[in-house]
Parts: sequence; structure tokens; C-alpha cells
Amino acid sequence: MTYARFFSSTLLLVHVTFNGQFTFAEVVDSFEVESEFPIIEHIVTVADRVPTEVMDINASVATLDSEALLTVGHEHIQQSLNRLAGVNFQRGSGQEYLPAIRSPVFTGPGGCGGLLVKEDGISLRAAGFCNLNELFEAHTEVASQIEVLKGAGTSIHGSNALHGVINVITPDRASMNTATLERMKSGSNRLKFTVNSGGESPVVFAGTFAGYKGYRTDSGYDQQKVSVRHYYERPKYSVETGTTLSNLNQETAGYITGLEAYKDESVALSNPNPEAFRDAKAARVWSRFTFGSNKSELSVKPYVRYTEMEFLQHFLPGKPLEENGQKSLGLQIYSSGNLSDIVDFSIGVDAEFTKAYLKQTQFAETSGSAFLQATVPIGKHYDYTVDARQIAPFFQIRKDLTDTISAALGSRYEEMKYDYQNRMRSGRSRDDGTPCGFGGCRYSRPNSGVNNYNNTSVDLNVSYTLDDSLLLYFRVADSFRAPQGTEIYRLQRGQEIADLASEESSSFEVGIKGRLSSTAYNLSMYAMDKNNIIFRDSNYFNVSGGSSSHQGAEIDFVHSLSKYLSVSLSGTYAIHKYTNNPYDPDSDTKNLTSIIDNDIDTAPRWFGGARLLLSPTTKINVEFEWTRVGKYYLDPENLYSYDGHSLVNVRGSYSILPALHLFVRIKNLTNQKYATRADYTSFSGLRYFPGIPRQIALGLEARW
Repeated sequence: MTYARFFSSTLLLVHVTFNGQFTFAEVVDSFEVESEFPIIEHIVTVADRVPTEVMDINASVATLDSEALLTVGHEHIQQSLNRLAGVNFQRGSGQEYLPAIRSPVFTGPGGCGGLLVKEDGISLRAAGFCNLNELFEAHTEVASQIEVLKGAGTSIHGSNALHGVINVITPDRASMNTATLERMKSGSNRLKFTVNSGGESPVVFAGTFAGYKGYRTDSGYDQQKVSVRHYYERPKYSVETGTTLSNLNQETAGYITGLEAYKDESVALSNPNPEAFRDAKAARVWSRFTFGSNKSELSVKPYVRYTEMEFLQHFLPGKPLEENGQKSLGLQIYSSGNLSDIVDFSIGVDAEFTKAYLKQTQFAETSGSAFLQATVPIGKHYDYTVDARQIAPFFQIRKDLTDTISAALGSRYEEMKYDYQNRMRSGRSRDDGTPCGFGGCRYSRPNSGVNNYNNTSVDLNVSYTLDDSLLLYFRVADSFRAPQGTEIYRLQRGQEIADLASEESSSFEVGIKGRLSSTAYNLSMYAMDKNNIIFRDSNYFNVSGGSSSHQGAEIDFVHSLSKYLSVSLSGTYAIHKYTNNPYDPDSDTKNLTSIIDNDIDTAPRWFGGARLLLSPTTKINVEFEWTRVGKYYLDPENLYSYDGHSLVNVRGSYSILPALHLFVRIKNLTNQKYATRADYTSFSGLRYFPGIPRQIALGLEARW
């Protein structure tokens, strides 16, 4: 990263801040009216593990509270998360998605390592065994809040917190009693509820039961989720316990192919892979024991995690079945306190032990060329287990330099160890040991062995606060991710060992947060460099050595014009580029096809949305939402592109009784033909996940 590039961006923001921002605030304030709905505070735990007001966090943190989540009523997490600047999830079939936070959209088996995804502060998957679609295991549909830390994770987050952290908060003791029954025009049905017992030791029970009839042939899913929270308090300590169970049975629809195939309705509604499916189960149980007072607190949080999944890899030759799962036992210890009136500290350690497995089996002959038929055989391709250990101490210290200026420093050391056991013959033979034609089978199994990764991260930030209504911050941070198990042990062709390094990033960020009586805004600019990016080269070897740059500006803004009308918007401009070339081992040069300074594929420069909320009476609420995804390239050479799309959604509710509400949600009001994801490969050419046509949902919601 060139420092000149970042600091020129920083000077621009500082200029806007001190020469234009206060003028902006005065203009906003000039048309404010007394509102019965002032901008509320948002308390989060995603940045510091203890409840902290967003305005006091020296980083870009955005939230979706229970009201926003109830308004959207998402059946897919993409519909809610994409309301936040910097977040660009692409919806797949059913509950699947491809994620992006301050990044291109992540793909591939290790792509999920770019984001850390949690529920109630616990990772949904172990650090080395993430899944691109793992958020469907979190109980987002009834969450009391979803928190998003954008950019490199702080020192309290470890591996995978490269581009951001998502934390889903299940219904807590402040949650209302709710029950929602919903039916879509397609014939889909869903029941959601939250029950809070109240009292000194409340139990909060929540459930979601959905049957979704897909808009494409032979698609859809049945899904069930249950969450329970219990609170027990005594004068000197408290115990909070949580459980989440989830189950998904999905019929999956694959890509459609051909130039702008999504515009042909008959093709868009078809499913080239009616045999594809995904079944997944997950369970997490945790308890948090808290001792001490607000000035000095000790938290001990043990947890257990279990997942298992099987799905047909319809996108691979031979369409093999993958089975994977993991069992984890973990412990988070965290202590915070005051060294003096102006110095705060926190210190802790995370430890986790995981047993994971993966199998891949093909049951039918491969179709296609003679090469594919010979190199992709029937039988087992992979069968291995991994015993993993993660241990990470960390600390943070914060000092008030003046009444308005403070600085904070944090660091984390993490050790990750994988003990891999191959339960098949090593090498690239068939499962019975016989060789494949054309030089060997496609899939290669390394010998059993141990891999260790040791990483350190540091973050430093300085902030300036003015009357609790304005925060200006500067942040420098780095982060890392250890290679995922699938990148180390799921090899192909002639590769016998994957000598991979941890991916690393260094980033700079400057931002401003403001809050007036009825206005809140968060403006940030960032620059990030990534190194040791893991990719698959032209020999299908998993190798390290890629690098990229990421720069962007984001704004989240909300203003209440009156008690009847409010507006909000989220906007993102980002540039994600390759900064080196992939190495082609069969060529005499490393620059056979240069992609340096090309946009990374699936990385739109512009995206965002705007919303208008009308409340003409106390009984009626209507939200109009406009969303936009700009043009993006589909390949590293930037030869193919998707032009982007705009959508309009409308959501309304009417209070039949004080506790009973009728609601309607219309997605894609103008019935646009678009692609939720566009892609290009040399094998299939242009391919798309077609967008959902106009969809209408009606329902009743009770709150008490």
C-alpha cells in the first residue's frame, strides 16, 4: 500500500469534516422538527465483548435492531444485511449466499475465511472449518440485533476477521413477546415467535418454522430454528445461558447459462440441477459466568458446538456428495477494568478444540470428455479427519490523552494447530488403489501430518469526541486468517502437499460519526492491502502469494423529518484490485496474462440503497426501499461484466388492534429481470442465479 494514496484520502475526509461537515449538520438541523421518534442509541458487543455504545467505538460498526429486522421480515439474510453500507451479499438458491464486507464477493472453499461470523459472540464454525453459507445456521429471523464490524477485526477477534465481523444476537431479556404468521403468494408459509417469561430469572424462547416453495423448478426448503436464553443473577455474580438449534432441508437450483439468460423467463424459472440438495444441522450451547462490577469485571464463557452437513456438489464433474461435520469445545475468558481514572484495560484468552471430518464420494459415472471420465472416478475421493487447536491471548489498553482525545492499543497472538489423518490411500489413485488414466485421478490426498500457524495482529486508534454528538477517529489495524482445512488437505492433480502461509492484511481507516436529536450518520474511508492470498493456480495447485488492494468510502445516514416521516440511506464506493499476477508454472514468464490493476471479479464499485418510512397515522407504517448494485466484472481479465440492477421493495403494516398488526411485503415491485449473481468460467461461459420475480407476502403479527 502506498501511504500517499491513503493519506490523500484521509486529507480529503478531514477537509470534508472540518470545512463541510459542520455546515451539513447545520443544514440538517435547520429543517428538524420536534420528533416523537428521536434517533436511539445502539449498544453492541461486536467490538469490545462488553456492551458499548456505537458512538464510543473507534471503528465502523453498523447495526440492524429488532424494529428494522421486523420491518424487513427477511426470509434470506441478504435482504437485511444489504441495507448496511459496505455489505454486499449475493443470494444463491434457497438459503445459500456469497458474502462480501469491504471486499469482493467471496467464492471458493476457503473464501469464507475472509469474514468472521458469530452468534452471541461465538463463531458459527471453528476458525479452520468455515462455510460460505454458515449464516443460515444463525437465528437471524428473530434476532434482537445484528451487529456488523466493518474492516479488520480488533485484537479481540482472531483468524478470519480480515474484512469484517458479523454478530447475531438472539432474543434477549429485553425482547417483547411476538408471534408472526406469514404466507407468500408462491404458497410458502412461515411461523415465528418469541416468548419472554419476564421476572428476575427470565427465560426467552424463540422459534422459526418455514416452508419455502422455490420460484424455480424443483427448489425450495424446509427450515426449523429454536433459541433459548436464560438469566440467573446474584449480587456477586450472574449466569447467562443460551442454546440455538437449526435444521435445513433444501432442494437446490443451479446456475443458468448463456448471455443474459435471466431475461428469458422460461430459462430463469428452470433448474438445470433438479437432483441437487443440501441438508444441514447445527447446535450451539454456551454459558457466560460474570463476576465483579462494571469497574472491574471477569467473564468466563464455555461453549460447545456441533454441525453436520451433506450436499450434492452439482457444480463439479461427476456431482460428488460431500459430507462434513465438526464438534468443538471452547472457552472465552475476558477481564476488563480501570487502571486509573483515565486508563482502561481488557485482557483475555480464547481456546478452542475441534474434531472435524470431511468425505467426498461419487456414485455415478462422470459424463463429458474421455479425460473427465478417466480422471474423475466413481468411489471415494476424500475421507479425512482433523483435530484442531486454537489458543489466543489478547489485550487492549485505552488512555484519555485529554478531555476530548483518547488512544487505544490492542494486540493478539494466536496459535492454530491441525492434526490431519487421511483415512484413504494417499496420492491421486482411485479409492481401491488402481490408477486413473491421463496421468492420474483429479483428486489428490496428502499423507497424514501436522500443520502449525502462528499469527499476531495489532490495532491502534485515536479518537476525538465533541459533546457526545461527534466522534472523529483514525484507525490502523492488521488481521489474518490461517488456511482452511479444505485448502490444505483437499488437493488436486499432482500436488502432494500444500505449503500455505496465513493470509494477512494491513489497513487504515478514518471516519466520523455524528448524532443530533433526530439524525445519525457514519462516514468512513479506508484502504487495505492483503498479502499471501491463497488461490488455485493453472495446475490446480493450492498456493499462497496473491495480493490485492481495497479502498472505499461508506456512508450510513438516517434522519427523522417528523414523527410522520423519516429517510435513510446507505452508500458505498469501493475499488478492489489485483496487485500481482497469478503464477503460471507452464509458462516461461510470470506475466503471460497480466491482471495487475484490474478490478477483482464480482466487486461492484457502487452499491447501496435508500428508504423512505411513512407513518401517516399511529396505525399505519409504509416503507419504500430502493436498492442499487452497480456494474461489476465477472473474470480477472475484465473481459466479461454484468451491468447491475435496481430494485424497489414496499413494506406496509396496519394495526388492527394495539397488539395485532396486518402486514404486506412486496419484493421487486416493478418485476425487474435481474441476476442475484453473475459469473463466468472458461468451462460454462456466462452463468447466473436469476433474481426473484415480484413476490408478495401477507401476514399477521402480534406483540405484547
